[in-house]
Amino acid sequence: MPTTLAIACGLLVLVVVLHDAFEVMLLPRRVKRRLRLVRLFFRFTWWLWSSMVRRIKSESLRHNFLSLYGPSSMVAILIVWAVSLIISFGTLYWALYDHNGHSPSWLNQLYFSGVTFFTVGYGDVLPHTQMQKALVVLEAGTGLGFIATVIGYLPVLYQLFARRESKVIMLDAAAGSPPSAVTLLCRHAEGQSMDDLEALLQEWQQWSAELLESQLSYPMLAYYRSQHDNQSWLAALTAVMDCCALLMVGFKGVRTFRARLTFSTSRQAVVEMGRVFQVGARPLPTERLPSADYQQICSRLADAGLQFGDDSDAEQRLAAFRNTYEPFLNGLSNYLVVPLPAWLPDEDQLDNWQNSPRGKSARQLIEAVDAKPE
Repeated sequence: MPTTLAIACGLLVLVVVLHDAFEVMLLPRRVKRRLRLVRLFFRFTWWLWSSMVRRIKSESLRHNFLSLYGPSSMVAILIVWAVSLIISFGTLYWALYDHNGHSPSWLNQLYFSGVTFFTVGYGDVLPHTQMQKALVVLEAGTGLGFIATVIGYLPVLYQLFARRESKVIMLDAAAGSPPSAVTLLCRHAEGQSMDDLEALLQEWQQWSAELLESQLSYPMLAYYRSQHDNQSWLAALTAVMDCCALLMVGFKGVRTFRARLTFSTSRQAVVEMGRVFQVGARPLPTERLPSADYQQICSRLADAGLQFGDDSDAEQRLAAFRNTYEPFLNGLSNYLVVPLPAWLPDEDQLDNWQNSPRGKSARQLIEAVDAKPE
């Protein structure tokens, strides 16, 4: 009976781990609501990690601590998979051994499983039964395949991360640091480049689609942090959706078609990301855009040459748009410990490219170029 139970447990762990690793690394698809080893691992470790992070007072230290979780968790899950496979094969070796004679210990069979999995093969422990010999071949092939898959998997993961972050970094010059929809609109309007804004929104629609495809298949990418404390993929997506919401309210002489397309794709990405992490809509604890701030936003936009087509109910229509996506963004923000950017940007806040030696001089020179008539 103990031997039968050991075989059943070993096979169960083997099938669960192989199926889990296959789905994560080789079968990108929508993560469904079912019991999976990788889901349990990330939910437990992230809950533990984020609980410790929330007690840290320093923002920079908190950001540094959070940035360690993404790479560390990936190394940890690979170790969990490898150790689980070694334990399952070792348990099967021990269960399939001829227990009528001298029976080696379970730990000795774990050692044999480990050297077989990594194809070391010292030869100090050998299989004796036909079933053990067949299992040795299976484990050696599994180990080689696992190592090769990991070698090919990690570069793909980091390519997706780099592609995501490149757009976030490029948004710095257009929308500020942290990004803001008001800054994004004002800079394009003042530069008489609203057509370029449509092109940028089209790029961010493509970015949202790639986010939906990559981070649904590889949810662990959401835990990877940006290079600067005031940047994140969630903050950038929020600023773009805020910008689309303002455009859809309607400015005089400004088209809304591109904003509607980008908003739809971005909202789908936000909702699906919430489903992956089982995070629903979460009401904001405080009003993100009070009426006083809204009036300041209208004033800044008017100075840049942007006026709502119908001022009478513009604030109400903007609030209706915000209600369709802000709770979902806030749910992800609370779960991932990533702050959402404010609607009203700080006038004294320098962009990241300006916040360096001679950065102010570079800004003055660029603004002087913009001031010259074409």
